[in-house]
Amino acid sequence: MSGPILDFPDQVPYDAYVHASTLHSLQQPLSKDPGEMSFLMVSQVMELWFGLACHELRETQRLLREDDVWGAIAPLRRIKLHLEGLVAAWNGLRWMTPSDFNRFRAQLGEASGFQSAMYRHLEFLLGLKNEALIRPFKRQADLYQDLTAALAAPSVWDDVTAMLARRGFEIPAEVTDRDHTREYEPSPQVERAWVEIYRDDRGDNPLYLLGEALTDVAEAFGDWRYKHLTAVQRTMGNKPGSGGSSGAAWLTRSLARVVFAELWSARTVI
Repeated sequence: MSGPILDFPDQVPYDAYVHASTLHSLQQPLSKDPGEMSFLMVSQVMELWFGLACHELRETQRLLREDDVWGAIAPLRRIKLHLEGLVAAWNGLRWMTPSDFNRFRAQLGEASGFQSAMYRHLEFLLGLKNEALIRPFKRQADLYQDLTAALAAPSVWDDVTAMLARRGFEIPAEVTDRDHTREYEPSPQVERAWVEIYRDDRGDNPLYLLGEALTDVAEAFGDWRYKHLTAVQRTMGNKPGSGGSSGAAWLTRSLARVVFAELWSARTVI
């Protein structure tokens, strides 16, 4: 029985594929406080989870636009698991008290998670649109251009409602042909479509299973937002955020913005 290959003429193949050396060179704390490394690395890990969730949501959109509902369920189920990993990342900061955070907070200056471009992409894909939130990126032309395009593009929910319209559900034109730069407004007709879908809860009904997969994603994203709020309250209380936001107050208001609203309101009717 042969052992693993231990000698390579050039770079170790694992490092060449994963770029582990590059990843481990990206942690550059600004203070001498050992706790800052946790804060920095957990933030970077979350950025990777944001990017992965966006990748899967775009795949979901591609499949929905091809009317492949069965196919769209698979990436949504993966996203749920990715978001569970994202939520679990907060555990790496549960040790942090206000005194712990204050030891290096001043080094952050105006830097804040509020300024995450990838998180904005994730929100836009989930239908949470707000044009003002891309303003911080105006001086970074590539980021600003990408976010402007994402703001104007249909969200996953827009692609879901367009697919329902193609399948004969009575979805009004003001829903399917709306201005995608504006945050989605719930529609009674879309709610009625989901009530009808959920009344056929057979295991071979792809629309019912799609609804449950979307609900899982919305719930897991809500869990992350709630954990974000509690992490901020635990380390900062109600102090203003480092990037000029109102901190916990802003996050509390954000929780009220519902993802895939009619999937939730339809449950009251069913």
